[in-house]
Amino acid sequence: MKLVRGAWKLLVGIKDALVLIAMLLFFGLVFAALNARPGTKAIKDGALVLDLNGSIVEQPAEPAAFAALSGQNTPKQFRLRDVVRAIDTARTDGRVKALVLDLDGFTGAYPAALGEIGDAIARVRAAKKPVLAYATAYTDGSYRLAANASEVWVNPLGGTLFMGPGGNQLYYKGLIDKLGITTHVYRVGRYKSFVEPYTRTDQSDDARAASQALYGTLYDQWREAVAKARPKAQIAQFLARPDALVLAANGDIATANLRAGIVDKLGDRTAFGKRVAAIAGADTSKPAGSFNTITYDSWVKANPLPTGGDAIGVLTVAGDIVDGEGGPGTAAGKTIEKAMLDGLAKKNLKALVVRVDSPGGSVLASERIRLAILEAKKKGLPVVVSMGGLAASGGYWVSTPADVIFAEPGTITGSIGIFGIIPTFETALAKIGVTTDGVKTTPLSGQPDITGGTTPMFDTLMQAGIENGYRQFIARVAASRKLSPARVDAIGQGRVWDGGTARQIGLVDRFGTLKDAIAEAARRAKLDPAKIHAEYLEKPPGVLAQLAAGFDTGDDDTTTGSDAFGRIALDRRQMVARAVGDMKRLATSGSIQARCLECGGIGPSAGDGGDARLLDLLLARIGL
Repeated sequence: MKLVRGAWKLLVGIKDALVLIAMLLFFGLVFAALNARPGTKAIKDGALVLDLNGSIVEQPAEPAAFAALSGQNTPKQFRLRDVVRAIDTARTDGRVKALVLDLDGFTGAYPAALGEIGDAIARVRAAKKPVLAYATAYTDGSYRLAANASEVWVNPLGGTLFMGPGGNQLYYKGLIDKLGITTHVYRVGRYKSFVEPYTRTDQSDDARAASQALYGTLYDQWREAVAKARPKAQIAQFLARPDALVLAANGDIATANLRAGIVDKLGDRTAFGKRVAAIAGADTSKPAGSFNTITYDSWVKANPLPTGGDAIGVLTVAGDIVDGEGGPGTAAGKTIEKAMLDGLAKKNLKALVVRVDSPGGSVLASERIRLAILEAKKKGLPVVVSMGGLAASGGYWVSTPADVIFAEPGTITGSIGIFGIIPTFETALAKIGVTTDGVKTTPLSGQPDITGGTTPMFDTLMQAGIENGYRQFIARVAASRKLSPARVDAIGQGRVWDGGTARQIGLVDRFGTLKDAIAEAARRAKLDPAKIHAEYLEKPPGVLAQLAAGFDTGDDDTTTGSDAFGRIALDRRQMVARAVGDMKRLATSGSIQARCLECGGIGPSAGDGGDARLLDLLLARIGL
């Protein structure tokens, strides 16, 4: 027995030692990562490189812990306000000899965000500071930024073709019928097209008309912005007859771009690097084409947000609006409510700005956020809403407490309408010989019955609830915008509007950025806008998230550039990711929804969001 006890103690000791070593290694890694983050070194003269290898969003999702260590190539997300601040501070800082836009891996942003960043780049160029852009092939979004550069470079083996907004949407009605699934849809709003992929095999006339108007306006805004930035470029010709221009160049797209004035130089990365080195200085310790570089992360860290003066609270509602709790990049009702109430209790706020960048989602969560914002009004705080790239459906619902609403001409908003979807599987089960039966004590016993189908009474009650929710939506908008309910109903019906039209019909008050909205909130609080600071009401990243960010130093020299065929491959993946996400939304939508369909495909790539992560998980499960 003594031998057994001794062996047991030895095993326990080994186990404890291994646990202790693991803990020491873990906390050592945490300490090393947090102390090795970019920005700890002094900034030296060079070119500020914006390597935008991902999407630009209002609020990045928290990076997965240990993703960098595991070798996962997770898409990066850049915070819009950080990108704009980095560009604006570079404009007046003598250490920055040039601004470099590396757009090979750029996966998009909403039109309003592209406009704001493009304007910031134009200010650098107007200050006579060189701005150089490089890509193997520009997308419409990346070229919206590059057009403001003083030199636009493209790889000779690449080249750019412009697509314009729009494209096909997947419709699942035929598949759903084959599978024997019955989709019970309860909706209000003739333009509320989010449910159409589950109920139709094609786009309805109303949805088509609304999309044509929205996409047409956004397309016109893109053309005007590019033409203003590069007035000598033959943009109109390249949009109307790209085939003629490319064939005239013997199929060489890059040369056709050069001849049309769309780009200024053809060259590979080495040639581009040598050009930057001639301006910002060469890095002789590295291979040819290297230049003195100021990384984006280190520059942002060296130029933090101001903290002096009175506090103007900024509550961010970004991403899908969902019930319960959630991390950054998702507008979780309970989480945002807590951030709002904690800010009111602890931050001595003088005014509130609500920054909205959301396609909507749960009505319950939207109302929870709206009520939390109203607590600020009860305390006498001015409330200003700043719409980002997107503030539709539930995103507009949470905007209704505003004293004034700011948006951009390219903001996508409106979509005042709600719906609910419940799938049932009685037909699918019958095909394999499974039926249902049972005792019911009331007409609603067992409803909604996903195995036996819904009853007419249940359907009537659900539709009545949706119609009541729509009336509440209309009433909130009418009271906020000082319009009659009939007028709001006429411009509602689930229709999506661009920011310019939304201002004309009374859904938006003024054009302006988040900075403009904060200044307006300060004035309404009788404060000097020059003597305030923005207090962002967000949960700080956890230790593991900081660890993950610490290992992502932004110094990776790898590029993700691709030509037209590479873009096609990316589009295929995005289509599959969207299909997987649509099926998940059909199966798991747990509450009445106020969500926008047309908003998809206009902003950041679907490959950067939850749909892509879901696809990756699915492929991993099946071994692909």
